[in-house]
Amino acid sequence: MKNSPIGMFDSGIGGITILNSIKKLLPKENIIYYSDNFNSPYGNKSKSEIKELSFKNTEFLINKGCKLIIVACNTATTNSIKELRSNFNIPFVGIEPAIKPAALHTKTGCIGVLATKGTLSSYLFNNTSNNHGSNVKIVEKNAEGLVELIENGIFNGEKIQNILRKCLNPMIKQKIDFL
Repeated sequence: MKNSPIGMFDSGIGGITILNSIKKLLPKENIIYYSDNFNSPYGNKSKSEIKELSFKNTEFLINKGCKLIIVACNTATTNSIKELRSNFNIPFVGIEPAIKPAALHTKTGCIGVLATKGTLSSYLFNNTSNNHGSNVKIVEKNAEGLVELIENGIFNGEKIQNILRKCLNPMIKQKIDFL
């Protein structure tokens, strides 16, 4: 297993930032990155659809001989990591919104979370919010349309700025200091 690759999957290109960080930290590791652009975004899908896609992605990576799987997608992590861990005999690393560090370091007592509907409505997200955000105000916003623009290679311009203004201005007015 030592020479086996690490597998990663995301619903699109967002996990590439995680991939780049892992490559810097573990330059000798072989990594297989699977981007499920066909089914992107996951954030507007049901929990059962997200779980099904996560299982298919995992099976693909296991068939490639991966020794570890990184779920580089907030929505897939928050909706299926528990089931993945209990159904596959392989280690998983998941990601989720960084509520704990934001709550620990906030000066204003108010943090923001910009995520998909699928992430915001998940058990894991709500559990994390309750466990680490009980002493702070958490302003949640569904960034509907943002993922679709980014996955289509639109990183700036009027459309993306309008979505960000709509999402972030109310958070700024509430004095968030971490997002």
